[in-house]
Amino acid sequence: MKIAITGGAGFIGARLAAQLAAQGHEIVVIDINAPKPMDVTDEAAMMGTALKGVDIIYNLAAEHRDDVRPQQRYYDVNVTGAKILVKAAKQHNIKTIIFTSTVAVYGLNAGESLETDTPAPFNDYGHSKLEAEEVFNNWANEDSTRTLVTMRLVATFGPGNRGNIYNLMNQIAANRFVMVGNGDNHKSVAYVENIVAFLQHCLTFPSGKHLYNYADKPDLNMRDMVAEIRRALGYHGMGPRVPYALGLAGGVGLDAVAKVTGRTFPISAVRVRKFCADTIVNAKKAHESGFKAPYALQDGVQEMIRAEFMESKNKAA
Repeated sequence: MKIAITGGAGFIGARLAAQLAAQGHEIVVIDINAPKPMDVTDEAAMMGTALKGVDIIYNLAAEHRDDVRPQQRYYDVNVTGAKILVKAAKQHNIKTIIFTSTVAVYGLNAGESLETDTPAPFNDYGHSKLEAEEVFNNWANEDSTRTLVTMRLVATFGPGNRGNIYNLMNQIAANRFVMVGNGDNHKSVAYVENIVAFLQHCLTFPSGKHLYNYADKPDLNMRDMVAEIRRALGYHGMGPRVPYALGLAGGVGLDAVAKVTGRTFPISAVRVRKFCADTIVNAKKAHESGFKAPYALQDGVQEMIRAEFMESKNKAA
């Protein structure tokens, strides 16, 4: 099959592209960072030859960082990009779209969110992804022979990732991490190789709409996650802690400085709130769909620490 992957040069997309190519599929990488850069918001390219002959679109391209400025960028890429893709899919008679959305559509402290829960996003990233879901749902509703798989992802980690979990590991490795709050809150997270495996599993689904939360289980609370990382790095104990109120005040202060100076900081009010919130989802539906995750969550944590921190430490020694 000929498969297009938007965001195909990114953290998840590059791994997915490599594995699908190894299986004999023809891969079209649509990414501004690809050797031949293409932008999912370039309507002329998408309507032209970029998607010609494509059977399946994986839409992984997104603006997702907490500090994207201007905030309109979330909507330009995540929503407008979705509108252009469905328009192009209609023109090129592409019947299958697999879309990576986010559990941010559920909001903070939403409990163990199920796919049937009412979304309540708390930030522009979540709002824009929810709008994109609606765009793809409308496309799927127009034709019963179309297949749409929407995968709401949790925080993803693995070697090469520079997201929230890498930032946590990096702060701990550099002895700059301070635990905010008591760490009793739980986080649903996922290892990249398991996500890639599930994305491939999505190719087996029949026509119609399919919605899945994806997280590796069981969930860890932040105290246990920090302890696991510290042990793997050879540290003892939990390190310094501050009450939640103090940590949040610090984030608000740094936000004010960032607004005035244009600088970005590893700590912000939204990151403190997210760190201390329960962000958990029920992923039972995904794990009962015939899919078996190839890696345990703890194995993924250990592999990322080994690749990102221990190897460089050993080389330096």
